Amino acid sequence: MISKNYFNNAGLGSILDKILAGDRLSIEDGHTLFECKDLTALGTLASIVRRKMHGSKTFYVLNRHINYTNICINGCLFCAYARERGEQGAFQLSKEDIMEKLRSAPVAPREIHVVGGCHPDIPLSFFEETFVSIKSEFPQAVIKSFTAVEIAHFAKIEGISTIETLERLRKAGAEMLPGGGAEIFAPETRRKICPKKLDADNWLRVHGEAHKLGYSTNCTMLFGHIESIADRLDHLDRLRKQQDETGGFNCFIPLPFLTENSRLEIEHPLTGIDELKTIAISRLMLDNIPHIKAYWVMLGVKQAQTALHFGADDFDGTVVEEKIGHMAGASSDQALTRSELEEMIRGCGFTPVERDAAFNEV
Repeated sequence: MISKNYFNNAGLGSILDKILAGDRLSIEDGHTLFECKDLTALGTLASIVRRKMHGSKTFYVLNRHINYTNICINGCLFCAYARERGEQGAFQLSKEDIMEKLRSAPVAPREIHVVGGCHPDIPLSFFEETFVSIKSEFPQAVIKSFTAVEIAHFAKIEGISTIETLERLRKAGAEMLPGGGAEIFAPETRRKICPKKLDADNWLRVHGEAHKLGYSTNCTMLFGHIESIADRLDHLDRLRKQQDETGGFNCFIPLPFLTENSRLEIEHPLTGIDELKTIAISRLMLDNIPHIKAYWVMLGVKQAQTALHFGADDFDGTVVEEKIGHMAGASSDQALTRSELEEMIRGCGFTPVERDAAFNEV
């Protein structure tokens, strides 16, 4: 066992005391963690919390991603996925396209993850009709659909409120919201990378509305672009304050920024150490959000495996086809099988546990 003196020497003794006592870490504690040069000490602290919450369990799900369009009006500087209508590479799926992708999945999905661009004129009724068909044909699957940014976009083009939008989608079969669109909450940084996108206050408001309607939702943070460490900690703090208020966040997904195909020029791209440090600190700061995802699509499989020792307890799932991360430059496979997921988890010394979308064990 690593001694208390070890953490004292790393400058983390008082933080260890807080963690063992179950006390919330402050923003100042977060800065101390980011300044720490001992990655092993950080990983050990995050592992203490992760094992206290989940033991050796590492979760995965049989899921299927559906990216229904990349036509988008927002034009975010960092985004390599979006296209304008008529531009080379632009696409838009029909209802039958979506149904065929689900039918052709290697295994029947328990979770269907539906996100895309903010298309200027796809009506909400298109998705209502599609979701009714999905639930009829795949009743075992949970539809996890639309970022808060997409919800606000639908509300605008329909001339209704975001809560009415959420209510209509829930009646059609949607049960969860993914966590995308959060990017980074700090206003000045957000204005630079995604000036047309829903702002932080309204992103949080939409998730709060969803929580009150009975949705569970995920949350994310895009890091490694032009944001500061203070921006990252502010983002994590705002997420946990929202969780204190409405309690519906199920899982946090730290998303490393991929530079390969982005228009956003980054002087110092992320290192693997910074990725692991941010994952560990996320586990330590987000004391009220139960799960941290090692999203292998964006991290790469090997780094995602390592992240399981740095606070992450979820390995996502089979995915089958993913366009957003891969168009940004992700070099990971498009899909993993159940046996591959389980083998990777066991190979790291953890126990694989298949889950449904809400983290109920299957």
